[in-house]
Amino acid sequence: MSDGLVEELTTDVLVIGGGGAGTYAALRAGDCNPTLDITLVVKGFVAQSGCTRMVQGGYNAVLDPADSFELHFGDTLKGGGFINNQELAWVLVTEAPERIRELENRFGCFFDRHPDGRIHQKPFAGQSFDRTVHRGDLTGIEIMQRLKDQVFSRPNLRRLEEHRALDLLLSPDGQRVVGAVVLDMRRGTFAVVRARATVVATGGGATMYRIAAPSLEKAGDGAAMLYRAGVLMMDMEMMQFHPTGLLAGRSRLTGSVLEEGLRGAGGHLRNALGERYMERYDAQRMERSTRDVVARASYMEIQAGRGTANGGVWLDVSHLGAELVEQKFPGMVERCRGVGFDLAREPVEISPTAHFHMGGARIDAACRTSLAGLLVAGEDASGVHGANRLGGNGVAESIVFGARAGAAAATACAEAGQGACDPAFVRAVVQRTTALLGRDAGEDAYALREELGALTWDHFGLVRSADGLQKGLAQLADLRERAERISVHGGPRFNLEWQQALDVRNLVELARLVAEAAVARTESRGSHYRNDHPETDNARWLCNVLLRRHGDRPRLWTEPVLLTRMSPFAAAAGRG
Repeated sequence: MSDGLVEELTTDVLVIGGGGAGTYAALRAGDCNPTLDITLVVKGFVAQSGCTRMVQGGYNAVLDPADSFELHFGDTLKGGGFINNQELAWVLVTEAPERIRELENRFGCFFDRHPDGRIHQKPFAGQSFDRTVHRGDLTGIEIMQRLKDQVFSRPNLRRLEEHRALDLLLSPDGQRVVGAVVLDMRRGTFAVVRARATVVATGGGATMYRIAAPSLEKAGDGAAMLYRAGVLMMDMEMMQFHPTGLLAGRSRLTGSVLEEGLRGAGGHLRNALGERYMERYDAQRMERSTRDVVARASYMEIQAGRGTANGGVWLDVSHLGAELVEQKFPGMVERCRGVGFDLAREPVEISPTAHFHMGGARIDAACRTSLAGLLVAGEDASGVHGANRLGGNGVAESIVFGARAGAAAATACAEAGQGACDPAFVRAVVQRTTALLGRDAGEDAYALREELGALTWDHFGLVRSADGLQKGLAQLADLRERAERISVHGGPRFNLEWQQALDVRNLVELARLVAEAAVARTESRGSHYRNDHPETDNARWLCNVLLRRHGDRPRLWTEPVLLTRMSPFAAAAGRG
């Protein structure tokens, strides 16, 4: 296939994504079969990019004898509005403790402990027990640094850093994934990576919004690739907004999360009038309500004119005492001081921030998708969290299902040889990618990214309506067309403007899927709130919204949720 423009690489397992799920998948595949050749494609650097390293709060696991799998499972389903895949949620809660022990005893992670040696677990919103394992408020850095050590010690694990996957390669019949086309961002060259098993774990695309929490390189690459390849997707309307994103003007820290433990420890949310406004939205749980409720409450306060001059509200933990705040939340104190706030002694200005996508590829318990040879783990997958993710369940999902995806990839390698791919498809991907370069005139990638952020925030954000969604989709169609006319200056070598243009293309694609699914779900549930359908409708909408590419448009339909372990009706009656 090589024609001087495209290199070729053959591997057993291709893992796309270097965060918690991707890294763990690569390590577990090698553990299952040390003879496998494994290639890890990372858009940034292993353990120094992605969202797992940004996790502050921690990892939910049942460790205390007074806690139970049933309690954690029930909290997860209730938080998810009961549209979770219950078998996946059960895997999460039952395997999370085992992975914690592995992280500690095998990979060398240090987690906070009580004086008697027991792992310390702190409270998080939406949970009936304090089960969040942590390393201060910098848990993700601790986990990813230890995983990075493991990755660098494995001779059979090849790292392609600063490489982005462009599209998945399909077999001639379109039923099997046989690798991917990737771009070396440093050199501006392309490669075909052929693999017997492929794992996609790139993280989400919440960066489509004006205020967003994920790392900057996250651009919905995985979801866009999966959709273009024809993978069955589910619950794409479910985009979570974290309640406490820092407001810091035009700084890149705007949108970065102030961790949930601040509210769990007793922090107060106040509007510009000084009111603890959560009394209006959840008088029982107040600031410890679930993320969807708290984020929407803050948004509604701002929209009602009770927000700050900068369009935010206030988070106040100063009443807890400066010494306690500085001791328990050193990372958050440092983050706030970086933009002129003293978290320990004064209120800090915050806003809801786009945070996590519960939608993605539909998977089974082994992370298999609708296409053979393709596994998906982490935020690129759907089903575990339903309509809303509990804080602390995200990094647990990445580790638990990263391990499962790696094991499944090793098994798939034993069952399949190297597949053939279509050279014409590769040439088409390269041509579409390079077409942006060297144009004398065209659209500006950075301006389009800002337009997209405003459009999604206003029309596809925390509060939605049929009218707003349709207006947004009409504007998005124009934006999608303009994204194909972006003009990129300079050549292909380490061209950040080119990477921004490719990000915009994927984010626009993903935004359309979110909006189309949001139009379809005519109720409110979890993170999806329709002010024209404000009630949760279990009679009609206890189901998942599925979609698949059909020509140039997504085809959508619904399927009932399988209540294999717990019913919302029994839970409401106190029997769940």
